[in-house]
Amino acid sequence: MFGAHITSEVSMTKTTSGRIGRQALAAVAILLSASGPSWAQSTSPAGPPGASRRDGSRDFDFLIGDWKAHLKRLPERLVGSTAWVEYDGTSSTHKILGSNANMEDFKVDDTKDNLHIRAQTLRLYNPASHQWSVYGLDLDAGVLGLPATVGEFTNGRVELFDYEDWKGRWILVRFVWSHSGATAAHFEQSFSADGGKTWEVNWICDLSRETP
Repeated sequence: MFGAHITSEVSMTKTTSGRIGRQALAAVAILLSASGPSWAQSTSPAGPPGASRRDGSRDFDFLIGDWKAHLKRLPERLVGSTAWVEYDGTSSTHKILGSNANMEDFKVDDTKDNLHIRAQTLRLYNPASHQWSVYGLDLDAGVLGLPATVGEFTNGRVELFDYEDWKGRWILVRFVWSHSGATAAHFEQSFSADGGKTWEVNWICDLSRETP
């Protein structure tokens, strides 16, 4: 569901997420440096060359398993809308072939509004860059959503970014994940049309379960 949790939504029934490669992200940061968005530094290497960095390969382990999901979605984006809609759904995440990569299946079936959302998210960890890449899978079109959103965890919280086209204009997309233990997690997706100066949240998902 979420771009991973979920990603950039492209229709009422599917969503896509993206990540850019490390060099591409650095190039975007340079292009936007005049605006000084805070995210530009968040995915840069920390410390001097050769400094050790933490192993974040298990940072998404808190998501493994089945969840109840409460979704808030802003259908009209970057137009000043405040007309949110809310739905309940499910999320299920499992590791792939015993690795630290994982796949998420997200579903919403709302009979009142006749809304059906099906989304899959693939998360991959790069041990060289110490960053996660999040991809949305479009099963209907048979394609992998690109670019991927990219980021890394700090103190149990992660911000991931990509740069993509939204209805004819290039915007920044940001995913934020946080969690409190193994029974509650929170995800937000935001768009920025001004180089990261301001952000509009358009997708909020709260996950809950009684046991991990």
